[in-house]
Amino acid sequence: MVTFLLALFALILGYIFYSKFVEKVFVVNDETVTPAYSKRDNLDFIPMSWWKGNLIQLLNIAGLGPIYGAVAGALYGPVAFFWIVLGSIFAGGVHDYFSGMMSLRHGGAQFPTLVGRYLGKYIKSFINVISLVLMILVAAAFTAGPAQLISQITPLSFFVSLVIIFAYFVIATVLPINRVIGRIYPILGAILLIMAASVGIALLFSGKPIPNITLQNLHPGDLPIWPLLMVTISCGAISGFHSTQSPIIASTMKKETDGRRIFYGAMITEGVIALIWAAAGMTFFNGTTGLQEALAAGGPSGVVNEISTSLLGVTGGILAIFGVIILPITTGDTALRSSRMILTDMLSNIFDMNNKIKVLLIAIPVSIPAFFLATIDYTFLWRYVGWTNQVVATVMLWTAAMYLVESHKFHWIAAIPAIFMTGVSTTYIFYAPEGLGLDYSLSLTIGFILTLLVVAWYIIQLVKYQRIKKRSAQLNIA
Repeated sequence: MVTFLLALFALILGYIFYSKFVEKVFVVNDETVTPAYSKRDNLDFIPMSWWKGNLIQLLNIAGLGPIYGAVAGALYGPVAFFWIVLGSIFAGGVHDYFSGMMSLRHGGAQFPTLVGRYLGKYIKSFINVISLVLMILVAAAFTAGPAQLISQITPLSFFVSLVIIFAYFVIATVLPINRVIGRIYPILGAILLIMAASVGIALLFSGKPIPNITLQNLHPGDLPIWPLLMVTISCGAISGFHSTQSPIIASTMKKETDGRRIFYGAMITEGVIALIWAAAGMTFFNGTTGLQEALAAGGPSGVVNEISTSLLGVTGGILAIFGVIILPITTGDTALRSSRMILTDMLSNIFDMNNKIKVLLIAIPVSIPAFFLATIDYTFLWRYVGWTNQVVATVMLWTAAMYLVESHKFHWIAAIPAIFMTGVSTTYIFYAPEGLGLDYSLSLTIGFILTLLVVAWYIIQLVKYQRIKKRSAQLNIA
């Protein structure tokens, strides 16, 4: 239990101190007019209060990610606490803050547009595709589970449930953000917090000891911690999906100082949620072996339902059903909303996107493939969501690093986690069964070499910008 409480305390300290350091490096200015005012269109660009932005951001980035991912990551034992804390503070919080604030500084630009500005048009073309793929995968993966549960507890079939959910997706995607998302999602975000807090408090008084830290790999089958844990627990530590969601809220911000509370704050809150569910997973079933059996029997939904109902009774059962149905749906609709905004950015030079009919037509092409993917195996989808997610996160961190280099600011706060995540992404795709399935040692070697190549590229960029800075200084003296 001591490890769990220390980890919780560390997350709080990370927000209090490190988020302020990150904000200081970025340099905020409340005199700057935000896109919510300068580009107001009463669809995506609408001013909203920071607390609404924080709760909507939390709901957008969380859903079931920090619950399902944390429960699966709990199989590795208490070492998962380390990753959640360090990942949230030094990687996820930085990633989310810069993806939101850079969008704000660039007129509410979407993630691929930022990538193109700082990493070049070829990387932008790649990330345009992979971002849309990620959005479609997330929408599909976060819809299949709710549809299955709805079909189990109501007379509706799975297919009809999917149709209803996707009809809502299309409506929520094209309505102004303050109509549904701005009114209902802050309430749902608060319920997500209540659910996690209730489970956490009940767990502390359940009489079952929360295991303390050990670096021993407790995962059945002795699967390696690196890099599998960093992909399994993504939404509770660092997730590229967040960089596609942050521009949605950046377009509603009233002032720049709200960014720390909205973006970094939501990430730390998600880390707390992941921490609670990881502790619940490794404690409630009396160890990782029991958790493995529970996951095999009922999947993540079954585990969440059993923990909630056992610890909280009838209230827990209601919260579990709410969580498994409502939370993923609210992530799926914003995934499609952000994909609609990305497509709008891509096609803005070709078509006039002010017409609401055209906005609806843009939403349909991303909804159709997501609908059909939702009909296939959920676990298959989730494996590909994990890797794609972390590739996007890696690219966003490198984008933030280059932004700081160009701005002559302390770029290492983004570059160091970018290097780490480059190693994770490259090693994982060579080792994982959904990737190339190579030998672990060979995958480590290839991942290390590829990471070194990326670091070499970054050093070249640093040298180039140092020369530009020196030349500018000489011209100013002259």
